[in-house]
Amino acid sequence: MGKVHEVLDGRLRSFIEAQPVFFVATAPSGDGGHVNVSPKGLGDTFVVVDERTVAYLDLTASGAETIAHVRQNGRITVMFCSFDREPNIVRLHGTGRVVGLYDDDFAAWAARFPPNAAARAVIVVDVERISDSCGYSLPLLSLDAERDLLTPNMERRGADGVRDYRRLKNRTSIDGLPAFDDDPDPAP
Repeated sequence: MGKVHEVLDGRLRSFIEAQPVFFVATAPSGDGGHVNVSPKGLGDTFVVVDERTVAYLDLTASGAETIAHVRQNGRITVMFCSFDREPNIVRLHGTGRVVGLYDDDFAAWAARFPPNAAARAVIVVDVERISDSCGYSLPLLSLDAERDLLTPNMERRGADGVRDYRRLKNRTSIDGLPAFDDDPDPAP
């Protein structure tokens, strides 16, 4: 059965750090709007900062729902699932903040992760509730390899191409909320 924990202790931290994928859930405030659940991966893009703080490197992709929702209301849940022999599900409920690429403290937060040409932000979560549950119904899966597609795609685009892509795909959420419109406009 499920259990609520006071802090991210050594056992929980070890479990979290061993998972190759995690899921992020957010939603806009008010009536309507879409709940967003995003799978995240790539090694070394998630860190446990301390007993009640976690962060992950947010990469440029086809949408920016998490950024839009976190900037609007801060609500975020991060979930980790075990797909190996020892079942477990860990959920971190909290309040997030976006440390964007052009923010003064981005370099300090980004230094926790390997450099990545696709980086657009670090999402920092102040964890308010930590729980785990059995995960008995989850299938057993094996990890063959990480996909090596996103980062090389962004590297091929170059810095200007990545900014152009974000301007095209990341300015607003699917519900029309402001998302990642942080890139400076190109020089005339």
